[in-house]
Amino acid sequence: MSEEGYDHAAVERRWQEAWDDADAYRTSDDVEDPTYVLGMYPYPSGKLHMGHVRNYTITDAYARFRRMQGDDVLHPMGWDAFGLPAENAAKERDTNPRDWTLDCIDTMKGQMESMGFGYDWDREVTTCEPEYYQWNQWLFRRFHEEGLAERRDADVNWCPSCETVLADEQVEGDDELCWRCDTPVEQRELDQWFLSITDYADELVDYIDELEGWPDSVRQMQRNWIGRQHGTRLTFEVDGYGDVEAFTTRADTVYGATFFALAPDHPISEDLIESDEDVHQFVHEEADPDGDEPNGVRTDLTATNPVTGEELPVFVADFVLSDVGTGALMGVPAHDQRDHDFASKMGLPIEPVVAPEPEAEDADADENAEPSPPDVSEAAWPEDGVLVNSGEYTGLDSETARERITADVDGAEEATQYRLRDWGISRQRYWGTPIPIIHCDDCGPVLVPEEDLPVELPEFINTTGNPLDAAEEWKQTTCPDCGADATRETDTMDTFVDSSWYFLRYVSPGRDDVPFDLDRANDWMPVDQYVGGIEHAVMHLLYSRFVTKTLADFEGLEEREPFTNLLAQGMVQLEGQKMSKSKGNVVSPQRIVEEYGADTARLFMMQAAQPERDFDWSEEGVRSTYHFLTRLKNLVEEFDAEAESSGSESDGDDAVAGYVADEIDATVAIAREEYDDLTFNVALREAQDLVGTLRQYREFTDGEPDPDTFQRGLEAAVRLLAPVTPHLAEELHGELGNEGLVVDADWPSVDVDRETAEKRRQLVENTREDVRQIIDVAGIEEPERIDVVVTPEWKYDALEIAIESEADNLISELMQESHIREQGDAAAAYGQDLQAEREALSHTLEPDAEYDALQSAAWLIEREFDAPVRVVRADEVEESVANKAEPGRPAIEIEE
Repeated sequence: MSEEGYDHAAVERRWQEAWDDADAYRTSDDVEDPTYVLGMYPYPSGKLHMGHVRNYTITDAYARFRRMQGDDVLHPMGWDAFGLPAENAAKERDTNPRDWTLDCIDTMKGQMESMGFGYDWDREVTTCEPEYYQWNQWLFRRFHEEGLAERRDADVNWCPSCETVLADEQVEGDDELCWRCDTPVEQRELDQWFLSITDYADELVDYIDELEGWPDSVRQMQRNWIGRQHGTRLTFEVDGYGDVEAFTTRADTVYGATFFALAPDHPISEDLIESDEDVHQFVHEEADPDGDEPNGVRTDLTATNPVTGEELPVFVADFVLSDVGTGALMGVPAHDQRDHDFASKMGLPIEPVVAPEPEAEDADADENAEPSPPDVSEAAWPEDGVLVNSGEYTGLDSETARERITADVDGAEEATQYRLRDWGISRQRYWGTPIPIIHCDDCGPVLVPEEDLPVELPEFINTTGNPLDAAEEWKQTTCPDCGADATRETDTMDTFVDSSWYFLRYVSPGRDDVPFDLDRANDWMPVDQYVGGIEHAVMHLLYSRFVTKTLADFEGLEEREPFTNLLAQGMVQLEGQKMSKSKGNVVSPQRIVEEYGADTARLFMMQAAQPERDFDWSEEGVRSTYHFLTRLKNLVEEFDAEAESSGSESDGDDAVAGYVADEIDATVAIAREEYDDLTFNVALREAQDLVGTLRQYREFTDGEPDPDTFQRGLEAAVRLLAPVTPHLAEELHGELGNEGLVVDADWPSVDVDRETAEKRRQLVENTREDVRQIIDVAGIEEPERIDVVVTPEWKYDALEIAIESEADNLISELMQESHIREQGDAAAAYGQDLQAEREALSHTLEPDAEYDALQSAAWLIEREFDAPVRVVRADEVEESVANKAEPGRPAIEIEE
C-alpha cells in the first residue's frame, strides 16, 4: 500500500464523534479517589500556541495511560478568563472584554477538541463568569473574617503602561520590569488590599522539602523567594537618633564591622536628605539599587558597635534595602563580598575576624596556635570558621560565637526575617473580580454580605485609568451596617486569586451553594499530576499553596498541599529561539493538524524530547512522524488482508517468533514504567522500535509471520501508542478485530520484568556488536558460518560469588568451590579478571536464559551478515574457544 499518507482528517473526525457519543471522558461524581491529572488552564488569548499543545498533550497522554491502568481519571479543563490583555484587546477593537474573551474561548475550545484532548467538559470553569468569581469574593470574605485581609497605605509597584499595581512577584529581573509589558515599574503609595501570606511563610518554606514530586529548581525558587534567614538583631546607637536595629546572619563577624549603612529610604536617611546636601544628591541622583556596583555617601554620623564599643562611620548606601531586614546593616568587608566591594571603593578598613579551621596535622603540631586569618586583600572570605581578633570570643567556632554574642549583648535577640511580603491583590482595572467591600464614611470598609454575592461587574466603560471609578451608578450603594449612602470598592482582584483555587472548583463546578463539595474534595484532592510552565513557580504555585493551607485551616480541607507531582514542561522552539509573534517564528498548530493530523503533531512533540526539556520544532521531523503512522496503518491493514486470505497458521520459524514475543514483552514492560515516569519520549521510542521489529519479522518470514505473535505485537504497539496518538489507535484497534474503544482498553499484560528484559536486550546487542567488530577487524567479506558460544556454567557461578562476596581474597574464595577449582588456570585467570572489575560487576541472565535469548535472536545476525548462525553451549566446542566466553558476552567463532 502507498505510504503517501492516510486520510487523517476523516479518521480524527470519526473518533472524536465516537468519543462524544460515548461520553468517554466524563468522570462521575460517584467515583472514589480518581487519579487527578491537570494542566494549568490557559488564558484565552485567541488561539492555541505550541506551548499549549505540548502542555495539554502531556496531561492528555498521562490521563489516557492511567485509564489503561484501570484508574478512574479526573482530567478537566477551564479558562483563566480575567486579565488586562482582554481589557486592552477590547479597547483596541471597540468592543468589551467579555465578548472578546468568550469568542477566544470558543476558538480555543474548538482547537482543543481537534487535537483530541480527552477532557470532561462537563466540569469546565470560566473564571470571568459570576458563577465562578462569586467564590473569589466568598474567599476574600473568609480571609477578612480570619484576619488575613487588610487594607493599608503601602508603597506599591506601579506599571504606568498597564495603569495598575503589581505584586512583588510580578516585577521581573534586575531592571524591575512589568511581567506583562516590560515597562519599568515605579513606586507609588496607595491604599491597597493585602492577603497575609507572610503568616504562612514558615509552613510554606518548611514543607518544600516534602514536595518530592516537584522539580528541585521550582522548590529552590520558592525557597529563595520566601527568603527565610535566621540571625540576630543588634542595636547600634546612632548619634542624634538613638538606637537603630540591624539584622545580621553573621553575628560572629561583629568584631570585623568597619562601617554602618542605611537604606536610601530609611527614616534617618529621609531626615538627612533635608539637611545634608551630599545625601540629598546621592539619593535623588546617584543611588542605583540595580547597578552592578554598590554606591553610597558618607554622613557626619557615627554608630556605636554594641559589642566592641567602636564608633563606625555611617553611610547611606543603595545596596541596603528597606524591605529586607531592617533597612540598616553593619558592614563587614572581610566576610561579605558586597561589603568588601563597597569598603574597597570607599577606602575603609578590611579586618578579618574569622579564619579557616586549622588542618588536623597543624593542630597536632601546636595545639595552642591561633588559626591564621584568611587573605582578604582581593576578596572576602565568607565561610564559617574559627574566630580570631574577636576579644573574649576568639577561638570559638562561628556557630557557637553567634549563639554566645546574641546571648551576651544587651538588646541583641534571635530573629528571623523573610524576603516574602504580603500579597497585594488590588488592581486598578476593570476585567477582574470586584473586591466585595463597601466604603462607608461612618463605618469604614464593610464586607458585602454573603447573600449579596456575587458583586457583578457593570457594563464595560472604555476609559483611561480605572474603568470602575467611572461606573457611577454601579458605585453608588448603601452601607450594609448602617444603611447610609456608600460606595463600592472600585479595585478588582489580582487574577492570581482566580487560579489559586480553581483546581478545587473542578471537583464540583455545578454547586451554587458552596465553592466546592468538601467531602468530595477531601476524597479527590490533591492533584496527582500537575503540568505547567516554570514561570509560575513563585506566583501561581506559591499562591495556590497558600490558599490551600488557609482552606485547610478554616474550611476543613484535609490536604494542605494542592499538587503532589509537578512537571514544568520545556519550551517549543524554532531554530533555538522561543516561538513568539514578535519574532515571526510561530508555527500554527492548526496548520499542522490540517496538513498532517493531530496524532502526528502529538507524537512528534512527545517523542522529540523529555517533557521538561526545550526542543526545536522541525518540519522534517513532523513529516517523518507522519510517514511512521502511515506505515503502521499499512502494516495493520496488510496483516488483516493476509489473515483473511490465508486463514491458516504460518510456517514461520519458532525461534524467530520467540524472539519477537520476547521483544513484545520487553517493550510493554519498559514503556509502562516510562509512561508512569512521564518520560514519554523513551516509551514512544520503545513502541516505534517494536513496529520496526514487526516489519523486519514480516520481511524475514516472506510475509508469513506467526499470526498469533504478529497480531499480539500489533495490538501491543497500537495500545502503547494510544495515549499519544488516540485517533489512529482507535482506528487500528477496531481493524485488529477488537470491540469497544481503545480509550477503555487495558494496558497489555506481560509477565517479564524490566530488568530481565533489558539484560536480554543487552546480551543480544553486545553479541551483534562483537560479530561486527570481529568481521571488521579481520576483514572477513563473506563469512561461511558464525558460532555463538554460551559461557560455561562455572563462570556464572564464579560471577555470582564475586558479586555477593565481601572477602578480600576473591580467588581464594572461588577456589573453595570444587567445580570452579577443577578449571585450573582458567579459573585463576577468570578470578583475577573478576577481582579487577569487582566494583563494576552485575548480575546477568541465567545460563539457560542466555542460551534461549541468543537462539531466538540468531536470525537477526543471519539477516545482517547473510550467514548461518549456530548458538552452542560451551561443552560443544573446544575448551580454548569456550574459555573466551563470559556471562553476558558469548565467544564468537567465524568461519570464512
